[in-house]
Amino acid sequence: MIATESLSKRFPRVTALDRLSLDIGPGVTGLVGSNGAGKSTLIKILLGLSPATEGRAAVLGLDVATSGAAIRERVGYMPEHDCLPPDVSATEFVVHMARMSGLPPTAARERTADTLRHVGLYEERYRPIGGYSTGMKQRVKLAQALVHDPQLVLLDEPTNGLDPVGRDEMLGLIRRVHTDFGISVLVTSHLLGELERTCDHVVVIDGGTLLRSSSTSDFTQTTATLAVEVTDSDTHPDGTDALRQVLTRVGVKFIGQDGLDAQGLPGAGHILLVEATGDETYDIVRDSVAGLGLGLVRMEQRRHHIAEVFRTDGAPASAAVAQNAPASAGRRTAEGERS
Repeated sequence: MIATESLSKRFPRVTALDRLSLDIGPGVTGLVGSNGAGKSTLIKILLGLSPATEGRAAVLGLDVATSGAAIRERVGYMPEHDCLPPDVSATEFVVHMARMSGLPPTAARERTADTLRHVGLYEERYRPIGGYSTGMKQRVKLAQALVHDPQLVLLDEPTNGLDPVGRDEMLGLIRRVHTDFGISVLVTSHLLGELERTCDHVVVIDGGTLLRSSSTSDFTQTTATLAVEVTDSDTHPDGTDALRQVLTRVGVKFIGQDGLDAQGLPGAGHILLVEATGDETYDIVRDSVAGLGLGLVRMEQRRHHIAEVFRTDGAPASAAVAQNAPASAGRRTAEGERS
């Protein structure tokens, strides 16, 4: 669907993309990076809207340098920024975009009705967009990207500004774009958890360079770490510490400092990370919990998180991605893109 080879984009003060080589196939692919990592710049190049400084890129087999118009006929694009006219209805706007994509009037109206129904705006389709909530506006932007039945859609930060419920609904819609209609999706985000739940494949970039590209299952494969969470009791007011002492005496090894989970699971800081050497480890933990009279909340094999790609020697290499806060490097890149 998308291929780049040594793709670079340089601005006077910053390099937005640095020799980026990718090969993205069909399905739902997540492009993750901190704010300013080069995600929006890459999308503009793929649409033929911004020339690359060097390197090559192709979308659906078409060269972005020479076939921008043909690419935009076959690709849908949902921009990150607010771009909707407030004084027209969703129906009027999406019909207009369908006509711009080459659909005849009758087909444009039929496709608009179907698409607005799919994104959950059918009942509100005749209201002026200016009165829509942020979530409704995001749905309009998604509808206009889908109305001409593209082969591929590029979604730039589609969950921006949405509350948790709105994020879940938007992620569900994005997944259905592929499962229900067979349209491939490239979705950008700086929220790692969204991509773990939604995408088949994840591409991680930082500072315009590729950190990793692999399937989501490879990112989140199980580890040899057992996460154990227990309740306290009257005799053991700190059940976690009591269990750690018992397991230490019987020779069980722990992962990390003091064996406590620092992040990644609910109840972090109260979860012991145990090295699972075999089935006997489960038995030892179970018997130890029962012997102390504690309640066992969870005992599960831990999975990797995409956030771990951004760690170097145990410290976060890009806190902006994990914590949703733009790093200084991201600000410099953003300034370069604006310039």
